[in-house]
Amino acid sequence: MDSAADDVNQAIAGELQLMDPRVRSSRERAARLLDPEFVEVGGSGRRWTYEAMLAELPDHPGSSADGARYEPSEISGVLLAPGLVHLTFETVLGDRRTRHSSIWRRSDPAAGWRMYYHQATRVPPGVE
Repeated sequence: MDSAADDVNQAIAGELQLMDPRVRSSRERAARLLDPEFVEVGGSGRRWTYEAMLAELPDHPGSSADGARYEPSEISGVLLAPGLVHLTFETVLGDRRTRHSSIWRRSDPAAGWRMYYHQATRVPPGVE
């Protein structure tokens, strides 16, 4: 496997971990996957920072072991530059379908890949 594909696969693995309720409910685990400069624009339009996301992630949908879980699909990525991967994918959580775009960054090899930016857009019912 080439280096670019390996980098994309590592970012995908991190993305999938962030959908795991065990990670979402643990500030420590989630902190290892979010870049300290993390920003998200959520499906609601709210802007999230690193600290705000870590504080509230355990209470977000998909964070409970006995609740609805994210079902990802069509996940793909591209290496934009050394240490920078862009992923796109869709998720279904309960009856909510969402399209996602995230940028993963590896600025410190010891820390590994971390999500730097995330954008979520809800897909209205009936939209392909």
